[in-house]
Parts: sequence; C-alpha cells; structure tokens
Amino acid sequence: MTFYTLKYIEQNQNTSKTILYVLIASAALTMIVFTLLYLRHRFDTRYRDLGIIALLFLLLFVGTQYEKYVETNLVKSQSAQIAPFIKSVARDHNVKDSDVLVNSTSLQDGIIVRLESKDIDYQLNLNGDNNSYTLKKAHVINHDVNVKN
Repeated sequence: MTFYTLKYIEQNQNTSKTILYVLIASAALTMIVFTLLYLRHRFDTRYRDLGIIALLFLLLFVGTQYEKYVETNLVKSQSAQIAPFIKSVARDHNVKDSDVLVNSTSLQDGIIVRLESKDIDYQLNLNGDNNSYTLKKAHVINHDVNVKN
C-alpha cells in the first residue's frame, strides 16, 4: 500500500512540462520556416505539404498541453482539499504534519489515514459537504507500506 505525506502532495502539484514546450516551439518554428519557403517557391508544393504537417504536429502538441493543463488544475484542486485535512488531523492528534500519511492524493470517503508516530490506522468518513469528518480505527491487511515523501 502506498501512503503520501503532506510534503509529497504539495510538491507534486507542479509538474515539469519543459519537453512539451520545446516540442511546441520546434513545431511552430518548423511551420514558420516551411511557410516562408513555400512563399518563396510558390510552385514547389512540397514546402506547403511539409508546412501543413508541421501545423498538424503543432496542433497535436498544443492539444496535449491543454489536456495536461486541465489535468494539473484538477490535481491541484484535489490536493488543495486534502492538505487542510492532513493539517487538521495532525492538530487534533497532537502530532507533526509529517507524521500524518494518507493513501490517496485527493480527499475522498474511505481513505486510510496513518499516524506514523503512533502507528495507528484510521478510515476516513466524510459528511456530505466535506466540511467535517470522523476517523474510525482501521486494521490494514497488508502491512508492507511504501511512503512517498
């Protein structure tokens, strides 16, 4: 079972998109070059065809970037909900924030909360509007734990 710390959740909100940005820039530059070559040699249609291919790659990369942008915003909103929960559990049980581990990066009913310093596991029960919760003692079958810091 994999557990996540507050540090891991907060740090993994930002993902590196450098490679995708380089691909978008190179496709745009290639498209511009082929457009200029086509305008210079109007009767040579291979430059027009290569420019269209570069444009299609550019649209593909921009579409992928937009999909990642939407996904990143969803992950940020979900982790924004779980971070105050982890801090609340730490405050209520008088432990450090780093001692509270959860088995999900989003706040949802039924996740397992582990207090590492006390070696206790709880199951989370949320109310309908996610403003209050109860923790019920849980017993984990698989005690092999992978903690992501």
